[in-house]
Amino acid sequence: MHIALIGASGQAGARILQELARRGHSVTAIARDPARIAAAPGVTAVAGDLFDQAALAERLAGNAAVISAVHFTASDPEKLIGAVRQAGVPRYLVVGGAGSLEVAPGKRLLDSPDFPAAYRAEAEGGAAFLTRLRQEKALDWTFLSPSADFHAGERTGRFRLGTDQLLVAADGRSHISFEDFAVALVDEVEAPRHSRARFTVGY
Repeated sequence: MHIALIGASGQAGARILQELARRGHSVTAIARDPARIAAAPGVTAVAGDLFDQAALAERLAGNAAVISAVHFTASDPEKLIGAVRQAGVPRYLVVGGAGSLEVAPGKRLLDSPDFPAAYRAEAEGGAAFLTRLRQEKALDWTFLSPSADFHAGERTGRFRLGTDQLLVAADGRSHISFEDFAVALVDEVEAPRHSRARFTVGY
């Protein structure tokens, strides 16, 4: 499958790129500095400006799906969504945030009194992005939220999926590795189960 990956040099993006390459997909890997994108079979590294919608659309054209793995505070949802639509790519998958997941009915993680102030702007940006996607009529979108602790780790292939509620493991932790997140996301690319929906992954 031909897939465009925006943010291919970031923590999550690099692992998603590895997973796509591992499974034999052809990837247009987009980053501000393409020199930071790891070389792999089937991967074409290109430069891309998230705020130049027309130029980004040119990079995305001809792919079967687009994945974006970029910080919400460093991007504009309207320009990203607009570029995907302008490129004529039907599927759009987004690396989401955990802040908009519910910890109790009607209560989001980011509404918790002890939610870290350092992550609030990013979490609120992710929640706004999800709200915008839920209004989107043209694209077949998917928003995958990680668990609260999103960290470097191992690719185990063993995890749980959920919908809008934060997943918490038996030991009380809510966590997922970048590597296993990538497995769950590429599984969704290959066999869509969450069309026009948000889902989450955790241990």
